Formats: sequence, structure tokens, C-alpha cells
Amino acid sequence: MAQQADSTAAAEALPSGALHPIARARLSGNPDRPDKVAVGTIAWLSSELMFFATLFAAYFTIQNVTNAQPVDGVTLWESRQALLNPAFSFVNTLVLVLSSVTCQLGVAQVHGKEHRVSRTGKLWQLNKWGMREWYVLTFLMGSFFVAGQVMEYAELIHHGLTISSDAYGSVFFLATGFHGIHVTGGLLAFLLLLGRTFLARRWTHEQTVSAIVVSYYWHFVDVVWIVLFGVIYGEPLVNLVMTTFGG
Repeated sequence: MAQQADSTAAAEALPSGALHPIARARLSGNPDRPDKVAVGTIAWLSSELMFFATLFAAYFTIQNVTNAQPVDGVTLWESRQALLNPAFSFVNTLVLVLSSVTCQLGVAQVHGKEHRVSRTGKLWQLNKWGMREWYVLTFLMGSFFVAGQVMEYAELIHHGLTISSDAYGSVFFLATGFHGIHVTGGLLAFLLLLGRTFLARRWTHEQTVSAIVVSYYWHFVDVVWIVLFGVIYGEPLVNLVMTTFGG
């Protein structure tokens, strides 16, 4: 019994400020093997990648089929892409891309020996920000993106483009809509993680892993959107630039 008690004490610790003993694996992790949560997240994101690859395949397949049957010399894709606002979407995309940068800056504050969870200086001193401030900024930028997408949907619906209007509307709203759902899921993950930073009395390795896997997910939805933007808005944006600056 005494040996078992010693083993339990070695496996747990009572850090300063903690209300109960915490397993050492949660405090410092296991350096001999990769974290199971991180590996599981990467495997799950790989399956999500296959899901979006299916959406891309559907988009290109339907595009080829419908463009082979133009009406009065104009394809369905050409007529529907004319309704898009590529300049607005480019700005929205830029905000999402920059949010990936702020997210990584937040991870850097806790992925090391010093765990700077919250700022150590004034609010305007960005070099003193902790993970919490960078993640709050990332959350706001992600919310801006989702709000922009909702505004774009409202404008397109006003012009008659809906998920049931035609083949283009179906693939457009499915592809961008599922991505928007993923972004919203990322925003909820940020809220949960930020909530834990206020409730936890001590920052642990387990919480560091949580911050890292949330950043994995956010970078994933960012990269997926960059590809989506190129596929859906690439040609309209090029045409807009050529029309504006090409005389």
C-alpha cells in the first residue's frame, strides 16, 4: 500500500494555486511520445481535407457539364459569376489570412518556457500581449469574415442566386457555406479556450496543447478558403482588375 501511495504521489503534483493534485502528464506532457490530442486533430483534419476535396471535384465537374451547354453564347458560370463582388471578397479574404498570423502570434506566447497567457503591459503595447489578446483579436477577425460572408449571401439572394436557383447556386452555397460552418466552429473553439484561461488557476501542458490544436484548425480553414477563393473568385477578380487598370 505504501509503494502504491508513493507511485501515486510521483504521478501527481499539487502546484501553487491549484485546488487539487494534477497529473504530471497534464502539467508537463510526455516528452517520449507525441501528444495524442495533437495527433488525433491532425488525423481528423485530414478527413476534413477529403471532404472539401469532394466539394472541389463536384464544383469542377458541374462547371464542365453546364459550360458545355451555353445559352445564347453565355455559359451559366459566366452569367452567375457576374453577380459576385470579388473586390469585397478579396478584402474579406485578406482579413481571414491575417487572422491566421495573429493566431500564430498567440500560440507563440504559450509554446515555450514562458507562458504569457495575458498581457504584461498596456493594451496598445502589442509586444506585451499574451495569448489571450492575440486570440481575442483572431476571434474578432474571424467574426468579421463570417459577417462579410452573410452580407454577400444576402446580396446574392437579392439578385436571385440561391442554393436552389440553379447548379451554380447549389455548388457555390454548398462550398462556401460548409466552409463558413467550419469557421464558426473555430470561433466557438476560441471562445472555449479563452474561457479556460479565465477559469484555470495554473497554465498546464494540456492547455498548451489545446491552444496549439485550435491553431491547427484555424490554419486549416484559412488554407481551404484561400483555395476556395482562387477557384470561385479568381476569374472574376482578374476580370475586374483587367477592366479597371487595363483601360
